[in-house]
Amino acid sequence: MEEAVYHVPVLLKECVDGLVVNPAGIYADVTFGGGGHSRAIVSRLDAAGHLYGFDQDADAEANIVADGRFTFVRSNFRYLKNWMRYYGVEQLDGLLADLGVSSHHFDDAERGFSFRFDGKLDMRMNQRARLTAADVLNDYAEERLADIFYLYGELKNARKLASWVVKARMYRRIETTEEFMEVVKPLFERDREKKELAKVFQALRIEVNQEMDALKEMLTAAVELLRPGGRLVVLTYHSLEDRMVKNLVKTGNVEGKRIQDFYGNVDCPLRAVHNKVIVPGEEEQRANPRSRSAKLRIAEKK
Repeated sequence: MEEAVYHVPVLLKECVDGLVVNPAGIYADVTFGGGGHSRAIVSRLDAAGHLYGFDQDADAEANIVADGRFTFVRSNFRYLKNWMRYYGVEQLDGLLADLGVSSHHFDDAERGFSFRFDGKLDMRMNQRARLTAADVLNDYAEERLADIFYLYGELKNARKLASWVVKARMYRRIETTEEFMEVVKPLFERDREKKELAKVFQALRIEVNQEMDALKEMLTAAVELLRPGGRLVVLTYHSLEDRMVKNLVKTGNVEGKRIQDFYGNVDCPLRAVHNKVIVPGEEEQRANPRSRSAKLRIAEKK
């Protein structure tokens, strides 16, 4: 059960049921990770169907699906359009994106994604990239740090947090999660400490990996690539991501701008498959606590 250790796929049946409407179709799983969703998708395809699995993390390659109907693409999903062109794919029958960070990343102290372990402040999904969380904390101007904590972590005390970081780094460079925790822990009340620290780490991770920009580029490309009747299936885990996906489904763009035609009708290329967002049931949440914040949205190209 190596895959289960790497990452437990969330809402597996709901995702695959919502995605694979044509067994002979061409699909993309742009967040391959442990390969759980990909394996389930491939099992629904016939000999003519094909799945392209994207992941920028070298660790994910160990989970590659050994099947002629599967192609692994080691790349950030923001380059989806380029890679589909490279493989001669003009249209997709469906795309799945599970935007959660793999359990593997949270549980690997050396990657620095979690405040539960001491390790280097890295947080790079793609370890070939240059910028690390330590670089952000030690080199960014105070105002820029405050913006990151406020926009990506939705932290009310973002300015104070940035100020304390800047003061602390004057004495020594902040290199590890433990050193960073020493600086910021006093700013949070004990009963909310874990929730607030999770937001701080989320903000840093989003900045290091340019997650919001990458997500916007991928979603925009996905809408273009989907054929009429093709499905977009997205799992989000925080409000910033979910807002972008919700806007896309409602208006056709991540900003939520309502573009109207001559008659005042909103010109949107997608329609929501379900009226309500899908969330994991109690049983799944108990078995996999990291699924608690997951929201699944499924849309179809008109």
